[in-house]
Amino acid sequence: MALFDKFRRKHPPCAEQTQEVGAQPAIPDGTRLYCIGDIHGRADLLDQLHAMIQADAAGYAGEKQIVYLGDYIDRGADSKRVVDILLQQNLPGFVSTFLLGNHEQTLLEFLIDPHAMASWLVYGGVAMLQSYGIEPGLVPSRRDLGRIRDDLDAALPDSHRKFFEQCTLCHMVGSYYFVHAGIRPGIALDKQLFEDQIWIRDAFTTSEADHGVVVVHGHCISSDAEFRPNRIGIDTGAFNSGVLTALVLEGTDQRLLQTGLSN
Repeated sequence: MALFDKFRRKHPPCAEQTQEVGAQPAIPDGTRLYCIGDIHGRADLLDQLHAMIQADAAGYAGEKQIVYLGDYIDRGADSKRVVDILLQQNLPGFVSTFLLGNHEQTLLEFLIDPHAMASWLVYGGVAMLQSYGIEPGLVPSRRDLGRIRDDLDAALPDSHRKFFEQCTLCHMVGSYYFVHAGIRPGIALDKQLFEDQIWIRDAFTTSEADHGVVVVHGHCISSDAEFRPNRIGIDTGAFNSGVLTALVLEGTDQRLLQTGLSN
């Protein structure tokens, strides 16, 4: 957990805020919010979904927000271009929030201690490295890790490094709490652990507890978006399925925009 400590100080928990018991979840009037799930290097799908969002928001006169749930990199072929797209802010008129995913966190930790975080190469890091022009080898050994870290350190643009470092941990709008992985049930929002919010799985997704908010998250892949009373999961495995999902919230309305679907 020593590596987590460095970043926990940079990412304070979100303030406690809950909705009234029995109230229908909502965001403030005059706001439309789009929330995009795990992209994982699929720049092609991000371009498509951005175009869908722009078309959907055309003519909307209120405030337009967009929240990205993290895991921008790894697995898909175009991690570098995904970050380039996000840095270009190519959705004019939107207020953007970029959340931290466990894959971005692991990348940052790999740059500090590649031997401690060697597993990153197994679950998607190789594809990310290749997108930055680094060839780690077919089966990189522990002897290669220092070289790979040094190559990545040299190849990673400062703007990309700062983007990863400046991603926020969580975000709240109205009755919705946005976070990459989820929260620990039974723990107040302002007491949530850093690592739970980017790593938690079953303890969160199987819980039927009332969190006081609706948690919108990615991290856990499902074939379609999961709508539950206490959470909405929108990681539809874009890197493999071709379906990148955006949740659209306006007032009490909830709907989806998705790539790769015929309807």
